[in-house]
Amino acid sequence: MTDLQHLTRPDGETLAFKRVEGDGPTVVWIGGFRSDMEGTKALALDAAARAGGWAYLRYDHFAHGVSSGDWRAATIGRWREDAIALIDALDGPVMPVGSSMGGWIALLLALARPERMAGVALVNPAQDFTERLMWPDLPDHVRQAILRDGQATITEEGLGDYVLTRAMFEEARRWLLLDDEIRIPAPIHILQGRDDDVVPWRHQARLLERLTGGDVILERIEGGDHRLSSPGQLARLVAAVEGLRAGR
Repeated sequence: MTDLQHLTRPDGETLAFKRVEGDGPTVVWIGGFRSDMEGTKALALDAAARAGGWAYLRYDHFAHGVSSGDWRAATIGRWREDAIALIDALDGPVMPVGSSMGGWIALLLALARPERMAGVALVNPAQDFTERLMWPDLPDHVRQAILRDGQATITEEGLGDYVLTRAMFEEARRWLLLDDEIRIPAPIHILQGRDDDVVPWRHQARLLERLTGGDVILERIEGGDHRLSSPGQLARLVAAVEGLRAGR
């Protein structure tokens, strides 16, 4: 099944998703900040699921892609709750694959539903990015505008013009992970580009220190940037998921 489907949330907003029917745990693609389920990595996993007979689901976050929602109301907590709702609508074990911000959501999902996790794959995961990566890198005049006006519009290559809200930064502090133990009793495979200038590879050192409960593999990809979307890098992503599915 690959037709567009929707999950209606209690407030009437809808999450758009696509599924591939198959065996084993449902691999769930969780995309990054301002990305959608039609991206290169999501489609590479879709093709692998079809070829390998996996169960697979990819979706758009609230206010992303073809899901509904007002971008100015988007928060980490909202994206977390939506991810939980999606897997609660599925049967059996799941295997989140989170990219960039989606990696943070995948970790929060695993903490919320540990009994459902067959494994977790993370691609350049951006846990705590609002506090540790984005806010410090914003120009001072943008930070001041957010604090004064509650929001500011920025322009970013590849992401276009979008609004950053004070509410998003403040709400995200409820979900910061790197100051405490992160206990996830499932195997975790992290792929990290050595040349990622959005989420530097050193950002994962603290994650490795905090993770407990299951085996963790950190695969540092030489020459890899934030996208990790070359044919060889996509093959490594598929291999990581296949390894988790096979219990390797």
